[in-house]
Amino acid sequence: MRSIIIGVAGGTGSGKTTVANSILQRVGAEHITYIPHDAYYKDLRHLSLEERSRMNFDHPDALETSLMIEHLKRLRDGHPVEIPVYDFTRHARTDKTIHAEPSPIILVEGILIFAEPALRPLFDVKLFIDTDADIRLIRRLQRDMQERGRTFESVIEQYLTTVRPMHLEFVEPSKRYADVIIPEGGFNEVAIEMVAARIRGLLAERA
Repeated sequence: MRSIIIGVAGGTGSGKTTVANSILQRVGAEHITYIPHDAYYKDLRHLSLEERSRMNFDHPDALETSLMIEHLKRLRDGHPVEIPVYDFTRHARTDKTIHAEPSPIILVEGILIFAEPALRPLFDVKLFIDTDADIRLIRRLQRDMQERGRTFESVIEQYLTTVRPMHLEFVEPSKRYADVIIPEGGFNEVAIEMVAARIRGLLAERA
């Protein structure tokens, strides 16, 4: 039987990863293969570090979505794939990959997954995490400074130059394609439990 593919979208810092982890805990990680869209950023090793840092990483063209589509189709049809590993401190893809086996549920997370017309038809369930912009900015600051070695000034500059404009152009409009919109991200326990219950129901139907 084909896997069920679930997409979790939303702006940067909206709580997508928190929601995805909550679903994993409630449904059972053994039933789910997790695929982050940002693992598929294009390899920029041919550019200098300075040139890489000036790239617009919030535009759909920054990602090799065609490879992700290929991988999702293979997983859906029962075949394993090798997911790229991206180094966010160097803005480059590494030589390593993560081996992913097919599961009954394929959980895909990313800010732009509903903005891609070729990707949307693959999702059986589409969730959009809707969180206020000020909360998202604070979370972005914390993550990029603590986990990705960025300075406060560089995070703010990137947010104003590309993150916010691309959110308004691509991410926010893609909300209309969602089946379910979850306000407040990972703090919305009621909504997450309803989604998890639905997924458990889909698994029971398969069984």
